[in-house]
Amino acid sequence: MPKPSSPMNKQPFTILPKPTDFLPTSVKEMQALGWDYVDVVLFSGDAYVDHPSFAAAVIGRTLQKEGFRVAIVPQPNWQDDLRDFKKFGKPRLFFGVSAGAMDSMINHYTANRRRRSDDAYTPGGRHGMRPDYPTIVYSNILKDIYPDVPVIAGGIEASMRRLSHYDYWQDRLRPSILADARADMIIYGMGEKPLIEIARRLDAGEKIGDMTDVRQTVVMIPADTVPAGKTDNAIVLNSYDRCRADKRSQAENFKHIEQQSNRMDGGLTLYQQLDAKRAIKVNPMYPAMTQGEIDASFDLPYTRLPHPRYKGKTIPAFEMIKFSINMHRGCFGGCAFCTISAHQGKFVASRSERSIIEEAKKVTAMPDFKGYISDLGGPSANMYAMGGRDKSICAKCLRPSCLHPKPCPNLNNDHRPLLDIYHKVDALPGVKKSFIGSGVRYDLSMHQSGDPDIDRANRAYNEELICRHVSGRLKVAPEHTSDHVLNLMRKPSFDCFRLFKDVFDRVNKKNNLNQQLIPYFISSHPGCREIDMALLAVETRNLNFHLEQVQDFTPTPMTLSTEIFYTGIHPYTGEKIFTATTPEEKLAQRKYFFWYDAAYRPDIIKSLQRLHRPDLVAKLFPGYRGYEVNRGKLKKSKRR
Repeated sequence: MPKPSSPMNKQPFTILPKPTDFLPTSVKEMQALGWDYVDVVLFSGDAYVDHPSFAAAVIGRTLQKEGFRVAIVPQPNWQDDLRDFKKFGKPRLFFGVSAGAMDSMINHYTANRRRRSDDAYTPGGRHGMRPDYPTIVYSNILKDIYPDVPVIAGGIEASMRRLSHYDYWQDRLRPSILADARADMIIYGMGEKPLIEIARRLDAGEKIGDMTDVRQTVVMIPADTVPAGKTDNAIVLNSYDRCRADKRSQAENFKHIEQQSNRMDGGLTLYQQLDAKRAIKVNPMYPAMTQGEIDASFDLPYTRLPHPRYKGKTIPAFEMIKFSINMHRGCFGGCAFCTISAHQGKFVASRSERSIIEEAKKVTAMPDFKGYISDLGGPSANMYAMGGRDKSICAKCLRPSCLHPKPCPNLNNDHRPLLDIYHKVDALPGVKKSFIGSGVRYDLSMHQSGDPDIDRANRAYNEELICRHVSGRLKVAPEHTSDHVLNLMRKPSFDCFRLFKDVFDRVNKKNNLNQQLIPYFISSHPGCREIDMALLAVETRNLNFHLEQVQDFTPTPMTLSTEIFYTGIHPYTGEKIFTATTPEEKLAQRKYFFWYDAAYRPDIIKSLQRLHRPDLVAKLFPGYRGYEVNRGKLKKSKRR
């Protein structure tokens, strides 16, 4: 018999980590580390998974590397005697609060505002382990118990709610979350760099109330300290009261917020008055991480596993990403309904080849790894190592998207560095195959750059992606078929999808593969009318798709689409845009996704007759129940 570490084994012998290999979640674990106090206590709405895809682990490990003692309280009970909030006592420096990897309201409710029955970030998928708006609930509990200890909020929920925002679930414009959460400060976006600065300054004796200048933070300030108007370094937004009274003012604000979020240097300081006494100050973002900085974050000593406290329980979100590798942060696609650029910026920060390969080796050493890496990707899978050729042009750019309405002439879309990574990961011992599970921007890989070598490499990328990195089904996101809707979404024409489908079909036929292309589509997006959905149904039927990856547009804070949904106005043009907002309007659009389901046919036929489009009835249901189009009307057919 070979020894466990013998190369003859499929997997190297791996010793499972002990509780002391994780950040402590209990006083007993803290004491096992020989500590009698902690510097920072992090409260998270998610279960604690010690993995670089889970923010609490990233922040905790980052502070740990700086020499601070960090404890994590995952999913604290906010409904009992609050013992979870008290068990570590006062930290020496501050409390950190995050709702988790998702906005809690998206986590809890569907697009129809119905309560979900599960939670992917909770052991066993159990729902009800976090409140609505945990950022507010956790922060206020901590301030009630420990009024003199700084509370710093972060994560996607706080980040996207840093200024006045439309809340779909309450159907009203809400002020900055700092108006409701008694936190001392918000860190928005990627938190490593601002958090290190704050921790060091607190450690040096500085007061949290004096830190109004830290980049990528949001603080409450006296209203009388706001500049009188725009300066070289700042923009004064329309006040919260003015935005409530005039939706156009809210739309005007969004344009400034998005443009400054996407500036290469981090943009200008933003101010918004809350009331007669208080105002919000949003300090500029840090520039995108350097390769050394992002490597340092991903190279931290994660166990890559859920904490042992969850033994025997499955955490669905972890199961989805346990064998995946994230290669970069940031996205320059600028989709109107997406928050990535508002949170991570549009400038991509890519890891080094060394860092990625080292993580891949760790994945292959996991005890239940079977040889398949589920995803070599990122926010958009194929933006690795890409950006502007001439950085001086990027420094002046205010475009929210490098791909819309057309790819920027300055954009380098060379996929060769990505192919090199694929080849080197696939060559590792123990790796049978790597898949690309993240969304692929086919418009990026198919764009003709004008450089013959790059265009040749990009064609090779598309072919290799389809041949070697698809697990039977390749998911892509055309989102719609109507050009005017796609333009509002900041997505390419559906013609681009057709071209990619031609490539997909050709490569499959050439290699004797039987793979499926699975497109994502959205209904009820601003600008989309019922007739657009009917045309989408006809288009996708003609392409032989029975749609399954579909969703009704859900307005989320701080996206262009949400601002249009709420205000009815395009922030960049001032144009009024139709949006389906009532449940009836939204359901009327959504049904067209399921034209192939007999249960929907009568209602779809009735709707198309109301829309005076019997021609579409004939295209969707040729010969259905013996009816045909005759002189523009649906007539009983004499044919059997």
